[in-house]
Amino acid sequence: MRKENILPDKKITYKDAGVDIDAGNRFVNLIKPLVKATSRPEVVAEIGGFGGLFSLSTEKYKNPVLVSGTDGVGTKLKLAFMADRHDTVGIDLVAMCANDIVVQGAEPLFFLDYLATGKLEPEKASEIVKGISDGCVQAGCALIGGETAEMPGFYADGEYDMAGFVVGVVERDNIIDGSSITVGNVLIGIGSSGLHSNGYSLARKVIFDVMKLGINDMIPELGKTVADELLTPTRIYVKSILNLLRDFRINGMAHITGGGLPENIPRILPPGCKAIINQKAWEIPPVFQVIQKAGNVEDHEMLRTFNCGIGMVLMVPERDAEEVMLRLNGLQEKAYIIGEIAKCQAGSECVEMI
Repeated sequence: MRKENILPDKKITYKDAGVDIDAGNRFVNLIKPLVKATSRPEVVAEIGGFGGLFSLSTEKYKNPVLVSGTDGVGTKLKLAFMADRHDTVGIDLVAMCANDIVVQGAEPLFFLDYLATGKLEPEKASEIVKGISDGCVQAGCALIGGETAEMPGFYADGEYDMAGFVVGVVERDNIIDGSSITVGNVLIGIGSSGLHSNGYSLARKVIFDVMKLGINDMIPELGKTVADELLTPTRIYVKSILNLLRDFRINGMAHITGGGLPENIPRILPPGCKAIINQKAWEIPPVFQVIQKAGNVEDHEMLRTFNCGIGMVLMVPERDAEEVMLRLNGLQEKAYIIGEIAKCQAGSECVEMI
């Protein structure tokens, strides 16, 4: 027999189902000043509308091309959960996107973010957005909107995921795509701030499973806790690169992310060219040495998993290399001449590590 539906005594609300609209409204109010801190003159409306508005000045450009990028932070978020520290991963989010488009010569204009969690905690979420705001200030772009999704039962308690989206602009004649790279160009590497946002699955396995360290334990060789070292934000190179582009010709750039030097540099090399990289040209930061030694990781595996101390590589004419190095040093960047472009024989590797 069919049973009759019995209505519950209590009227069920959306909050009972796990979504707190009031918390969402409080969160928006908390982040408004953070968003405002990133504003540019081209921003038309404040956050809170259905879409972010940005007025591209057509008088400033002759033939503008919009350049877009999207990325996330990956398993580095696990460290933030473990340490309950959430004010830096937003910087990573902006860095991974903005560094990707500046290699094509684009100035980042505006940024949007997507934040998803099982239960929205306004104060924690505002810490995340503070990092995004800080990153946008470093990259010179405006945070004009985003989406915060509260999805009960979808994420473990206290966990979240996020993605970032950036749009930039470059004059069509100034697009950097690597096609002008020639034999004899010098490779300049700009130092990283640490692991950045790649290789964390391997790093976590070595540090937590092999070394048996906890998130707040000291790493003796570094004089830092695990959290302090591994949550160091990704360096944002945008302002330094845009500064160089005002005065120097850069034939190609590679943002060194997943795949490291061996797999990111070939993405911009034209046919017939290969990069010869001198591995002794820069000092590999201690954190990579700790991971390699403790995990017994082979050199090749380190180079294709981590940036190993180089976060950005520039290909410049030999005549400009010294001046570019001086400018980078003046901009407080650690810069190294790490190699050169040579002729590539058919069938040989595009990157030669020596």
